Amino acid sequence: MVDEKDSYVQNIHLYNERHSSALHHKRYDWNCECAIDASKPNDRVVAREAFRKACLSKTTDKRWPQVINLLWCVFPLGVILSFVLGYVWLYHLEIPDPVKIPNYPLAVLVFAASGSLELLSEQLWVVAQAFVFLRLKVVIEGIANFGRCVITLGLVLFVPDLGIITFCIAQMAFSILAMVLYYLYFIYYIQTAAKQQGTTENDFPLKSIRDFFPKTVTGKSFVSWGLARLTWSFFKQSFLKKILTEGERYIMTLFKVLTFSQQGIYDVINNLGSLVARCVFMPIEESYYTFFAHTLERGSSADQQTQQSAKVASETLEVVLKFVVLVGLTFLVFGYSYSFLLLDMYGGTTLSSGEGPSLLQWYCVYVLIIAVNGMTECFMFAAMSKDDVDSYNYKMMVFSVVFLGASWYLTVLGSVGFVIANCLNMLLRIYHSLIFIHNYFKSAPHLKPLRGLVPSPLVLLSFAVSWVITVTSEARLCCSHGWFYRILHIGIGGVCLLVVAALVYIKEKTLVNFMLEHWLGRRKRKEE
Repeated sequence: MVDEKDSYVQNIHLYNERHSSALHHKRYDWNCECAIDASKPNDRVVAREAFRKACLSKTTDKRWPQVINLLWCVFPLGVILSFVLGYVWLYHLEIPDPVKIPNYPLAVLVFAASGSLELLSEQLWVVAQAFVFLRLKVVIEGIANFGRCVITLGLVLFVPDLGIITFCIAQMAFSILAMVLYYLYFIYYIQTAAKQQGTTENDFPLKSIRDFFPKTVTGKSFVSWGLARLTWSFFKQSFLKKILTEGERYIMTLFKVLTFSQQGIYDVINNLGSLVARCVFMPIEESYYTFFAHTLERGSSADQQTQQSAKVASETLEVVLKFVVLVGLTFLVFGYSYSFLLLDMYGGTTLSSGEGPSLLQWYCVYVLIIAVNGMTECFMFAAMSKDDVDSYNYKMMVFSVVFLGASWYLTVLGSVGFVIANCLNMLLRIYHSLIFIHNYFKSAPHLKPLRGLVPSPLVLLSFAVSWVITVTSEARLCCSHGWFYRILHIGIGGVCLLVVAALVYIKEKTLVNFMLEHWLGRRKRKEE
């Protein structure tokens, strides 16, 4: 059994030994905060994801007042889900010892409330994405996350007796700050930039902050029933996708296959392993879902789109697939040989001993798989018709059963089994997405976006050679021979990475040119 105090200190990674006595019980708070935080996104993500996908679609009958009305349905739905999931977390799942973790029920309620609170600005988020205010999301979430981190750190260091209430205050501050910033920005935008527009149909259609709230539409139904039906199809899919995305957490919680201490270590390594997914892949997927949804007419194959739209969508998908595959390969090849060193530097022997390094190595495999899955599903969900979405929902039920069965069966491997089950789940979804994309472009054989899945042979060879070199370097130099050999091991990996980057620059000209044009275009727009 991992010592509880040390495990907590490694999990938080904010404190040194002189804080250990004050933080002895805080280790429980952190693990319980992870468990509570797993419930809070459920109500928010399940409630809003379907609305986002449907309302960002390119349709001929989209009218913004009806879209806004539909988006406001997400708030009561989120509140209902918050009550349901909060009840489950409090009365049907394991409750921590109230002596060690006081205020746990209050924390569940606060996290559920914060998730619902964020939904009050959902219509602003969709409008921002629809009108390509992509930087706005990054700035607002960056400020809100920074505020949450500062509040958490300050309260933990200066008011350690608050316990789990620390995380409640920080999470509620994040939700309020993000919501307020969205409203402030659009009030400012409407009062300034929007007034400078002309009268063309491409102008910003919402002329006052009142337009972001529900209202009747003259001569039209309250909502677009076509979008409402599409939203319902995506909503059913969201439940299944949530199971496929975080099903292992339900198995951990319901069947108690891991202790709270083991879950704490799993969460730390899970957060490290999924950093690239959250910081790199997720923003790309969100941005390009918006792009594909605006470029393509939903439910129409490539030959039914305009020639320019199909060509642009194909070329963009090919290039972005190439990019995420290269990023995934980089983390797989170099992460494999540096997992032990990273965990040892980050958390000491608590994380680097036992199954920690092998767990992170499997996460490196998982990163490559989710890179491909994220982009292929991104295109598929943007191009699917309502009937396609409904059909896919039935297939996801099969995927869910396979995934949960694999998660349960592979628990004999410990935490690693959950990662392997996730890999199998993602591979099934990739297979389905590839079939959809192949069939979508089959009517336009000159468009071959799936070529982006395979880098040039020389680049692949450089990755293979780099893997052999870094694995050998780890075996010979790391990590029990002192810091000099550790630094030498890092240096060898750095040289290999530079060689790979140089070959990518030389051999992947299409990708390089695309990125340069994108960067130069953004720079030019900024100067203008």
